[in-house]
Amino acid sequence: MARIQGRVQGVGFRYTCFNEARRLGLRGWVRNTPAAAVEVWAEGGLEHLDCFLQWLRRGPPRARVDQLDITRHPPSREYQDFTIEG
Repeated sequence: MARIQGRVQGVGFRYTCFNEARRLGLRGWVRNTPAAAVEVWAEGGLEHLDCFLQWLRRGPPRARVDQLDITRHPPSREYQDFTIEG
C-alpha cells in the first residue's frame, strides 16, 4: 500500500498511475482520498513493483510528490488487473 501526498489530485495522477501499473503488468487499484492524497495497492513481480515505486516518487508531469509512505503487505491475490477506484 502506498499513500502519496502533495499536488496529486486534479493533475491526472490516478489516470497516469493506472497506465503505468498496467504497462508493468501490476494488479490492484488507485484512488483519491478525502484528505487530498492518493492511495495505491499494487501487486506483481518485485522488479516491476520497484519500477512502479520509482514512478510514484515523481508522478506525472503536473504533479508534485511531497511525501510517499509505503506499507508492505503480503499479496492478497484477489485482483485480476489494475483499476481506478472512486
